[in-house]
Amino acid sequence: MNKFQTMLDSNKMSLIVSLPANNIEFARAAIRGGANAVKVHINVFHRASGNTFGSFDENQEFFDQLFSEFSGPIGIVPGGSSKDILETELNKIEEKGFSFYSMYMHETSTSLLRMKSIAKTVAGDFTYQENDISLLKDFGISAFEASIVPGEQYGDPLTVKNLINYKEIVNKVKIPVILPSQKKLIPEDVQLLHQAGISAVMIGAVVTGKEVGSIERSTYEFKNAIDKL
Repeated sequence: MNKFQTMLDSNKMSLIVSLPANNIEFARAAIRGGANAVKVHINVFHRASGNTFGSFDENQEFFDQLFSEFSGPIGIVPGGSSKDILETELNKIEEKGFSFYSMYMHETSTSLLRMKSIAKTVAGDFTYQENDISLLKDFGISAFEASIVPGEQYGDPLTVKNLINYKEIVNKVKIPVILPSQKKLIPEDVQLLHQAGISAVMIGAVVTGKEVGSIERSTYEFKNAIDKL
């Protein structure tokens, strides 16, 4: 079975680290901190980190090193939209052995749905509709990323309203729900997110910062909170 799917099925809650840059030292920090999975990017400007990520070929050396050092699930955002992605890059992503991809569902083309060896995760932004996400399982989607916070609320503390929204999504979507750290999540939020039914927390730049030390420290603290569930 796919490593990513096995992780979601086996763990009470999993920890994914979305790297703020395709930097092997950042990846090593996440691995040392205890990340269950890591996620990288290509062909996209990433709002939370402020970084622009280049093509697959431009990141080839980094990918080779990451795969040689980490045996857990490695995911990829292949682009900001389907028009940014070359068909040849999809082939390279599968050949390299990425375990999952992640894209906003309104930008995910059917060519990505046809990829066979990789778990398919899609995100909904703040415009998501419950009727849309209830049908994702019918198209072979492995998990839903609840990226539903409007940009102006990035970095704000988690609220009860957020928890209710996440619980509503979990009840509706019928597949595992991944929560990205658009809000300024803290390890103490883990228990409440578990109560809401979240399958995986994905921490990125809003929580980890963009330094080796802060990435390792944040990863360790969240993993420790998850291990106590």
